[in-house]
This record gives sequence, C-alpha cells and structure tokens, in this order.
Amino acid sequence: MSGLLQAAEKAIKHALALKEGEAFLLVTDKEKLEIAEALALWAKQAGAETTTYLMTETLRPITGPTAQFKDLCEGASAVAYMLDARIEEKPFRGYMVKTGVENGRICMMPGLTVDMMERLVNIDYQDLDLRGQRLMEAIQDADEVLVENAAGTHIAFSVQGRKWKNDNGDISQKGMHGNLPAGEIFTAPVEESFTGKIIISLIDDKLGHGVMEFKQGRLVDYDGDGIRAIMDNIGDDETGRIIGEFGIGTNPGAKICPNMLEAEKAFGTVHFAIGDSYGLGTNTSSHHYDALVDRISLRVGDKYLIRDGEFVIE
Repeated sequence: MSGLLQAAEKAIKHALALKEGEAFLLVTDKEKLEIAEALALWAKQAGAETTTYLMTETLRPITGPTAQFKDLCEGASAVAYMLDARIEEKPFRGYMVKTGVENGRICMMPGLTVDMMERLVNIDYQDLDLRGQRLMEAIQDADEVLVENAAGTHIAFSVQGRKWKNDNGDISQKGMHGNLPAGEIFTAPVEESFTGKIIISLIDDKLGHGVMEFKQGRLVDYDGDGIRAIMDNIGDDETGRIIGEFGIGTNPGAKICPNMLEAEKAFGTVHFAIGDSYGLGTNTSSHHYDALVDRISLRVGDKYLIRDGEFVIE
C-alpha cells in the first residue's frame, strides 16, 4: 500500500473514525484531488455516504457559502476541508468551522500536500497524545508564562483559568474540530495579561520577518509585509486585533516551511493568533491569523519547558 493510502486510512479510521451511514463531505480543489480520492476510498470502505465538492479556481476567493453548499455542509456528519489558505477566505473558513462543529465534526487541512500526508499524518498518535498531555500538565493554569528568543521576542502572559486543547488527531466525536496533520496544544491567553513583542517568521502562510507588539491583549503596532497584508484585510474590525490563541508545536516530523498548517506543529516553535479564540477566550471574530515564532525559550514560572528551540521537559 502506498504511503498516501496508509495516511488516508489513518485519517478516516483513526482521526475521523467514520462509521457506516454517516454523511462525509470532502471540500477540495484540483491540486488536492489525489488526496481526496485516497480519503474517499477509505470513507467508502467505512460505509459512509461521501460527497466531494470541487472548488474551482474561477470561483475564488470565496467569502461565503452558496445556498446549495450550506445544505451539504449542514447535513454532513463529518467534513474534511483541504483548500489552500487565502486571507480573503477567512470568513468562509470561519463558516466551515462553526457549521462543521454545530452539525458534526470537521477536519481542517488547508494547503495539505501528499508529502505532508505521508510524513505527518501516518504517525503514532498515541505518542503524540502523550507528549501533548505532558506539556499541558506542565503549563495548565500558569499565571506567569514567558516566551523569548534571540531575535527579540519577549512576551509575558497568563493562562490561568483557561481550558487547553490537545490537537492529537482525535476528531471522532460530534462537536470536534481539529487539524491533519495534528500536533499542537493550544489555549487562549488571558487577554489583559498579554503584553510584549513577538518577532515572527511566518504569518498565515506568508514568509518573512515581522514584528507584532501587544498591550493588554491588543495589537498596537506591527511591521512586515505579511502582517501588513493581514491588517489590510482586517481593516477597522477591532476583533481582529485581539489575541486569540497561544499554541505549542508537538509533531516531531513537522518542519518550519511556508505552510502554517505544518509549521505551527514543529518542535521548538510556538504560535500566536489574533482574532477568534474558538471559545477558549473572550474574543469572537470572523478573523483568525496564526503567527509563528521559532527558536524560542518557553518558561513557566521559574521552570523552562523549551530552551533555545529544544524541549527540556521530562
């Protein structure tokens, strides 16, 4: 069996755990058809009723669903979304997540490639889950979290009272939302505690150095081509400037690359998102943009969990 088919089997049988009689919606573009076909093969074997929705390039960017698409999405037990990430399509992706969770479960895979499937989806999910659990236990309810790196990042915040999520590849139950490839733990920082500067190497699939400065949870200054493009899209919407997520990468095979879906899972990296907090914080927004910070040191109180990009937690 090919590596792609093995990975697709894990995605369908392990991650989504599709069952006979369920309605499965695959949202793909032409570039991802090979992956879609592999997923559909295993979905058919599982006995799920599978529908593939091909998004043509002539309809993009898509900012909202059509009436017909709403019917498909709202009637699905499980959804897999594979379109590449585009800034203008954030509202559409937001609709997909919200509707997918309300009506079933959703696996978000923006910009997925065959290589990523073979290298990052066909993995040991028990090991991934245990790594995430250990990290969450070490940082849960911390009132003092500090992230720094040699590039100039210095951001301090609290996660006290905030719920954590372990993106461990389990998207098997109604109401679940996860990524493939999986491999991060994440929460929303306490907004008013979030003050400092982060130096980013990637934001929402845009390479390039950038600077983001925060005061009490709000983005107050920024520089860099990627973040400027994001802010142009946000415009006057203040909800897009509020801190919404803090995540730590836990997938050992992930690399820093132009695709945020993979990069944010890499060891030695953290990511922060402005915009929607996915219900983990106080901010609700149609925006959500991840920003990667690499080669970091992460300290909780007086204990380091990551030092110069290397895990030191036992």
